[in-house]
Amino acid sequence: MKVNTDAKKIEELLTRGVEEVIVKEDLEKKLKSGKKLRVKLGIDPTSPNIHLGRSIPLLKLRDFQELGHQVVFIIGDFTGVIGDTSDKDSERPMLEKKKVEQNMKNYVEQAGKILDIKKCEVRYNSEWLKKLSYGEIGFQADEFSLAEFIARENIRRRLDAGTRISLRELLYPLMQGYDSVAVKADVELGGTDQRFNLLAGRTLQKVYKQEPQDIIMGPLMEGTDGRKMSSSWGNTINLTEDPKDMFGKLMTIPDNLIIKYFTLATRESMEKIKGYEKQLTAGENPMKLKLNLASTITEFYNGKAAAEKAGEYFSSTFSKKEIPTDVPDLKPSSYDIVTVLVEGKLVSSKAEARRAIEQGGVRVNEVKVDSIEAKVEKGAIVQKGKRFFVRIS
Repeated sequence: MKVNTDAKKIEELLTRGVEEVIVKEDLEKKLKSGKKLRVKLGIDPTSPNIHLGRSIPLLKLRDFQELGHQVVFIIGDFTGVIGDTSDKDSERPMLEKKKVEQNMKNYVEQAGKILDIKKCEVRYNSEWLKKLSYGEIGFQADEFSLAEFIARENIRRRLDAGTRISLRELLYPLMQGYDSVAVKADVELGGTDQRFNLLAGRTLQKVYKQEPQDIIMGPLMEGTDGRKMSSSWGNTINLTEDPKDMFGKLMTIPDNLIIKYFTLATRESMEKIKGYEKQLTAGENPMKLKLNLASTITEFYNGKAAAEKAGEYFSSTFSKKEIPTDVPDLKPSSYDIVTVLVEGKLVSSKAEARRAIEQGGVRVNEVKVDSIEAKVEKGAIVQKGKRFFVRIS
């Protein structure tokens, strides 16, 4: 496939959902030259699901792919065990290898919802990282100082608070940087929280006599509660979400995120999105645009028919406040409300079940549940929030 050098497409590639480009002039020149670039993105399988926050660099990777460049999708089966604390205010524990293997089972399939996987170079970084010797790691580590590491904002906060920082955490940027050496990356994509790790790739490529990669950093996306989207906070919208759940979750995002979601998580034209922004400024009801957003994203990942059905389901359960006709049945191991909520998959844990009850978000036969000790009768309809139901059998 010939590389597309259309100036407008290149301009959007370098600006849409982009916070910083290193080095912009250099990358723009390469893109206009028609050279086929190797564009890298790595994702650690610390959770079994890829969420919309991760879709930002994946969609950017797709943009490169559609221009004819070679995309390299790296699944961090080795770095996932070690753990990256770039965006953490506490030490991320090491994961067991088996857990990482379980998490990454469907990563290629999930990435394939966005990328043309047949044209991707899919790699696992254990391929090269597990072969490194102490001598090689020492050679790489000599290029970085402790002062550079602790200058990072989240690390400085932890030091000031007296929170433990393990030596393992210092090694993670080297590993991500060496990924760029191993695949000979011309460009690497990542979030702004990854800046130090991304720059490590440039440093190590120079050491290994490679031309340093250019970098495109995108913004971080807020989740359904307005905080940074994170699996550990349970505020994610996953790519594998049931269409009805995906649609419903998108309808819960704060109104001030509508334009950001359109820009980062869809490929609606920027001209259209600017029009949506003008509508909101002029007083348009945010609900109308949010319905459009939910439909657009749900259709992208699940198809038009599923998106339409999800929209109808949302309308009947939220707008008309009706109990849907297709409520799933559940025969719980115990009829206490916490067990019902967990086994009915209305919540992800007993702790979340208790919080939902304490916050008044659980109803049985449309009556609010006030106690975590409550029992549920057979035939009852249990509801969590506005969209999640289960019938007890």
